[in-house]
Amino acid sequence: MFAWWGRAVVRARWGVLAAAVALVVLGSTWGVGVFGQLTGGGFDDPASESSRAAERIATELGPQGADLIVLWSATDASVDEPSFAEPVAGTVDRLRGQPAVATVTTWYDTQAPALVSTDRRATYALVQLRAPDEDGKLAAYEELRPLLDAPGLRTQVGGAVAFLETVNTQTTRDIFRAELISMPVLLVLLVLIFGGLIAASMPLLIGGVAILGAFVAVRVVNLFTDVSIFAINVITLIGLGMAVDYSLFVVSRFREEVAAGRSTSAAIARTMVTAGRTVLVSGLTIALAMASLLIFPQAFLRSIALGGMAAVLVAMLGALTVLPALLVVLGRRIDALRIPLPWRRRGPQRPVEPGTGAWARIAHSVMRRPVPYLIGVTALLLALATPFLRVEFGGVDERVLPAGAAPRQVAERIADDFPGGSVAPIDVLVSGASAETVAAFTERVAQVPGVTDVTPTANRGGSTLLAVSYPGEPTGEEAHDVVRELRALPAPEGAEVLVGGRPAADRDLLDSLVDRLPWMAVLMAVAILVLLFLAFGSVLLPIKAVLMNLVSIGASFGVVVWVFQDGHLSGLLDFTPTGFIEPTNPILMLAVLFGLATDYEVFLLSRVREEWDRTGDNTAAVAAGLQYTGRIITAAALLLIVVVAGFATGGMTYLKLIGIGMIVAIVVDATLVRILLVPATMRLMGRWNWWAPGPLGRVYRRWGIREAGDEELGDDGAGGGGEAGRVARGTA
Repeated sequence: MFAWWGRAVVRARWGVLAAAVALVVLGSTWGVGVFGQLTGGGFDDPASESSRAAERIATELGPQGADLIVLWSATDASVDEPSFAEPVAGTVDRLRGQPAVATVTTWYDTQAPALVSTDRRATYALVQLRAPDEDGKLAAYEELRPLLDAPGLRTQVGGAVAFLETVNTQTTRDIFRAELISMPVLLVLLVLIFGGLIAASMPLLIGGVAILGAFVAVRVVNLFTDVSIFAINVITLIGLGMAVDYSLFVVSRFREEVAAGRSTSAAIARTMVTAGRTVLVSGLTIALAMASLLIFPQAFLRSIALGGMAAVLVAMLGALTVLPALLVVLGRRIDALRIPLPWRRRGPQRPVEPGTGAWARIAHSVMRRPVPYLIGVTALLLALATPFLRVEFGGVDERVLPAGAAPRQVAERIADDFPGGSVAPIDVLVSGASAETVAAFTERVAQVPGVTDVTPTANRGGSTLLAVSYPGEPTGEEAHDVVRELRALPAPEGAEVLVGGRPAADRDLLDSLVDRLPWMAVLMAVAILVLLFLAFGSVLLPIKAVLMNLVSIGASFGVVVWVFQDGHLSGLLDFTPTGFIEPTNPILMLAVLFGLATDYEVFLLSRVREEWDRTGDNTAAVAAGLQYTGRIITAAALLLIVVVAGFATGGMTYLKLIGIGMIVAIVVDATLVRILLVPATMRLMGRWNWWAPGPLGRVYRRWGIREAGDEELGDDGAGGGGEAGRVARGTA
């Protein structure tokens, strides 16, 4: 199949390139329009109690809570003086006249002590918006923002809607900055790796096709279902990263085949049989890993899954179609515009003979002492993973923003300088109860451990809303404990009680993720086990790959906890430690890193399998596989680190966390795992690396992702057919 595909691309090269140009034009015009159509938020489980409470509160009592917190402050006037009160009064009157505003609550109306700072030089207003959803509220905030300033006073805007708008804006800014940083560095590194401008430009061209093509795909998906703006984050990261990886692998193999004396057409066919097959398996593997996120009900995670799948599949298709077509047109001119580097010899260089290069010598060194290497590396990785055993999870708050962001400054100012200390109470909705019953239930709520105050804030018909205060942060364990205790209270007879609000939403998010995480892991592992079996015809190698992925990802998670939960390196990385990890971040990292780790495994094992089929010698096959792919995997890891490092330098803490975690995982996987652990384990397993029971061996021969002319496994699965198989069946 793959050889046929290579010949088909050779014949249809101009049509393929024309289609690629059309996709780029469509992506840069219609596709980028997706930015204006994607939704914000999407962090809640629609079936959770907090979501149901929010919906019922809005339906039965109208808009409640503060969508915006407008903080006004002065250095030389108090809230009691006309120079302070009059500008605020004028601003509030303008706001109340806006159709998008439901209510505005100020100290001047209520005389509530919590609305004035202890030094009486600042006050804030609670603004409720009429829009029923996050997108409508974001649009209303954009329209209202110029009306919030009070002349002569410092105005800062916080609250849930301002926080979400700042997150979206800062994330977009960080991604753009990351691209500006990474693209020039990528080009320089690609020139150093390939030694020429033409070859170096191929990965970047395919990266552009992948990103723009993914924009088109996501906009099409958005026609049928809502997609979160955060899908753009993963499109840029995965699209560029995978396009660079796949292009590096395909171009390197093509140059190797041309250097071996094959014609351009024959080199393309051979490249598709080898590197093309690897790219297909890798792309499907990462797409399946990302698809495991679809099991979660949060629109945010589903959008990340859709964006990641679109990016990796378009990158894969680009590497299997557009890139071979470009290579056919360029031919040996792929090495044109070479850069004279002092360590490169002039002229095409033939590959090093198997077993004689530096990477092969490393592999042989490891395989001479596999047990010490296996124990030592495993112990190191487990030591790195140890901090994850004490991970604490908590919700997102304003501390993920840069220190200078207005929503963060508002939250910190209210917490430090105002008597109330928090504007995120726990909402308790009591429906179908009389006033006497509500009063009795309110007394029971006030006696719950951790509750500091209970205030009825709205009543209509048979529904009453209680605002429950608590000590500590809305994202803290004390608030979560109060939520649990409130939900454990028996409801009054004949009434219904729902507990919502920000602390309850955080608790529900954690519970929802914990409930579905095992299913995600099972689906991801099973899909990858099946795919790797179809790729390599082995039962044991896929299991080994999954276990090694877990060890390397565990090391990354341990470092993340040590840095971002414990606060080490917070000054260097410029973030504020919170003492916990937001739970969606490790889940995203698990999906992405599991796919990337398998990606490198596929690169290496594909070449090892190729040499095993040719020679039937396990030790020689492992050494030759590492010799041929060691440099490519290292280069691919370095390039991907550059892409990810741009994200790690942004202002958003969660982007820093994901960036640092991915860098650690990539470094560990491309060095300790692929260079040391894989040769050690494959040497110990010997010919059992390729074992499959008879029925599964027949499944592989019939349905495996392999070229029809490949050497086949015998019925016992121990070795290939022909001379290689006979040698394998007699080789330990």
